[in-house]
Amino acid sequence: MSRTVISTEGAPAAIGPYSQAIRAGNLVFCSGQIALDPATANLVGAGDVGAQTHRVLDNLSAVLEAAGVGWEQVVKTTIYLADMNDFAAVNAIYAERVGLAPPARATVEVSRLPKDVRVEIDAIAVIA
Repeated sequence: MSRTVISTEGAPAAIGPYSQAIRAGNLVFCSGQIALDPATANLVGAGDVGAQTHRVLDNLSAVLEAAGVGWEQVVKTTIYLADMNDFAAVNAIYAERVGLAPPARATVEVSRLPKDVRVEIDAIAVIA
């Protein structure tokens, strides 16, 4: 099985020893994205879960595009929230992005996220 590192300047550079995504066979495994501006590496929307969610989804979209896939090929996501009270706001923005045939998903509250962001999202896509 082939294994290819996916990287794009359209999403923030990895802040640790990981890749933005890995293509393995016909699967793309996207690392979790947080609300960092890819040009500056600065946090977007500090304290504003809506602004952070938009940036996270933009970053994830850039990684998916670099891998040659789009949201219609995403089969699974995980949303990590610093506060489950943000669920409704994140869910509404997420629903706009994933369309009428959304992927399977888990949403969990965690005690802390990198750079103290409020939301992180990862994804798995299938290349047809």
